[in-house]
Order: sequence, then C-alpha cells, then structure tokens
Amino acid sequence: MPGEEEHFAYRPVMDPINLTTNMKNAFKSLFNVLVTTGALIMALPIKAESTNNVPKLVQGNNTFAFDLYSRVNAGKENENLCFSPYSISTCLAMTYAGARGETELQMAKALHFTTNQAQLHAGFATLQKQLNEAEKQQGIKLNVANALWAQQGHPFLPAFLQIAQQNYDARVNQVDFRTQSESARKEINDWVSKKTNGKIEEIIPSGALDAMTKLVLVNAIYFKGQWATQFNKSRTAPADFSISSSQKVQAQLMNLKSRFKFADRGNFQLLEMPYKGNELSMVVLLPKEVEGTQKLESMLHPKELSDWLSQAASPEVNVFLPKFKINAGFELGQPLAAMGMTDAFTAKADFSGMDGTRDLFISSVIHKAFVEVNEEGTEAAAATGITMSRTAAVHAPPTFRADHPFLFLIRDMKSGSILFMGRVTDPTK
Repeated sequence: MPGEEEHFAYRPVMDPINLTTNMKNAFKSLFNVLVTTGALIMALPIKAESTNNVPKLVQGNNTFAFDLYSRVNAGKENENLCFSPYSISTCLAMTYAGARGETELQMAKALHFTTNQAQLHAGFATLQKQLNEAEKQQGIKLNVANALWAQQGHPFLPAFLQIAQQNYDARVNQVDFRTQSESARKEINDWVSKKTNGKIEEIIPSGALDAMTKLVLVNAIYFKGQWATQFNKSRTAPADFSISSSQKVQAQLMNLKSRFKFADRGNFQLLEMPYKGNELSMVVLLPKEVEGTQKLESMLHPKELSDWLSQAASPEVNVFLPKFKINAGFELGQPLAAMGMTDAFTAKADFSGMDGTRDLFISSVIHKAFVEVNEEGTEAAAATGITMSRTAAVHAPPTFRADHPFLFLIRDMKSGSILFMGRVTDPTK
C-alpha cells in the first residue's frame, strides 16, 4: 500500500519456576519485549521539562539509529535494508524503565539516553503527542501502539506497570504463558497484525514463548502517507537500475518535476520529499557512484544530516525514483550486546525495577519492518520484540536520478525524529 510502514519488536521474560536455586541463579528468567514505536515512561511525568527534553531525546535516538544501522548492515552490504529505529528505541525505553544498576548504565550508554529515567519517559510521551499531530493531516495515517502481556499472577511492581500505562499508554494484558503459551503468541501476533494493517503478521515465531515467559512488551508502528506532490503513473516506465558496476536490473522508475529541498554535496545528492501536511517526509541520499553507499553510510550522523538539510535549497528538481517494497527482519540481541548492552542478555541482568527481583533477563529482541514506495506515497510498518505553480527557470532544473543503490529515511520534520530508515540496493526484490 502507498505510504505505509510497520515495525514490531518483542522480548520474552521467563520464570525458572522448576529450576533449583543454583540453576535459577545461573540462568534466571527470560524477558521478552515487543515494540513498534512506543516507549515505557516513568510514573512521575515532568510536564514542564519534557518538552525541553525532546531535542535531547531525538538527538540520542537518531545517534542510536545510525549506530544500529552499521551493526545490522554488517554482512548485508549488498541487500535491501529497512528498520524502524523509533520503534526499537521505544521498546527498549520501556524495558529500560525496569533496569537498575550496571544494566541501566549499559543500556543508557548504548541507547544514547542522556537524561534521568523520569525525564526520558516524559520526553518519549511528549514526542509521541507531537507525532500524533501528524495523524490529523489529511492523507496521513500514523499509528503507534504499545501493549504488555504479563503472566497472570506474577508480582510485577505497580510502579513499573504504571509507567507503561500512564506514559506509553500501554495496556496490560494478563495471559497464562505457563499453560497457554501458543494461545498467548497468537493473541500478540493478532494484535500486531491489526495495529500494522496486516503488514507484520507474525512478530513472535513459533516456540518463542513457553512456561518460562513472564512478560512480553510490544510496540507497533504503522505509517501510510500520500506525497504532497504525487507522481503521475503515466510517467512511470521501466528503466535500467544498476545494482553494481557490472549488473543491472529493470526497475519501474517514477518521474516528476517539482520544488523539493535538494542539495548536491559533491559525492552525493540529497532530496527531501514531504508527505501531505508537511509534517513527515522522506529523505533520499543518493551517492554519485554506483557502488558509493558504503562510503555514504560511513558519513551518517545526526549533526551531519541536520546540516545537510538546513543548507539545502528548494529548486525545481527532475526526480526519478524507483518503486520499491522491502520486508526485513532482525534478531537484535547480538548487535545490541556488541553496542555495550552485555549484561541485559545474561544472568548478570538487573531488571529489578520490574518485579523487585534479579530473575529476569532478555532472551531475544526481534524486529520486523515493511516499507513500500509508489506513485501515491509510502506505506510502512514495523514491530520490535524483545524475547515516520511552476515558475520558469533560466537554467535546466537539477536531476535526481535514483537508478542505483541509495539510502532513505522517513522522519518527523518538526522534531527531526527518524521513524524508519534503510537502503535500496535492488528495487525489484
């Protein structure tokens, strides 16, 4: 579908009810979190400070986005790629609400959380309210939802659940993982499918939940947006797309001329195409060289991106952009551990802010994302589970011809928050 994106993440928490004391200390329980653009927030909202904290939060989230991009990209440099950093940050922020001690410190460093817990969660709440404003624009659908599935009877701390409910609007659902784990899995997957308009159908795979599971935190994000200036389908035509210097495929290349924010940075071009309402946009970064994405990726940083956009002009641009659709999935445990979140995935984990014990650790963090771009706009979805009249010109308008691999970001123009990002290497796949 045009202009739609989904994202989902989940993480299971497990309870070693049948283990001996020694085994309990050695293995602890597993904790699953499912996320797609939402965040856990501390129970104490700091309304006066939260707005001021949003720039810091966005800066940190975007820095995390580029860090994570380099990790999930490793070994996949020649593949299509997409994920929702906002969804992942939100899911992990909810988990972070229960982290204590060294686990909390490691997560803060890896996720680039620079404020205290209360300010962080209040910032996420304020940012979500800002994103909700985009939903009011005609031609835009942006849905972010959070939910928790907890083992019935397990003594989760009221303060932890209150943070999720009051700040992330995350409903707490009681289920019995011990005897009905498959039923719980279906319920969670159905919820995610509904929230992502059917684009993410199975965030939690078979066998991921069992009697040891104690908690699944879920965040789902769905975006469908129409271009402010739409492509005319009659101008879409097959054309060569070079996936490497020696290989080409036939792609459907869309074309239009209009005024867009544009910059020629020497070794790459930047184009920003807004969606209706001018609240959200897609930024396309196109290297001059066919095989130039890796060099461009090494330059990605929030400050550089902000500078590139602020220095761009708005001329009439002759745009050629391929239609594309990307489905991607990741297990993020290893990348996150490599970024410094080591204790969270081991028996050293301290999530005592969730239930008052140190018997929980993250078993897995699963993320799935979907992005489709066509003449009408963009459709995207993601979920993360822890187990965004012509005037005559004297000179010819610049041409932005994306007929070789490029990078893209979908972002909230007001806050600068990156909702989705990825790379198109082969639009025919």
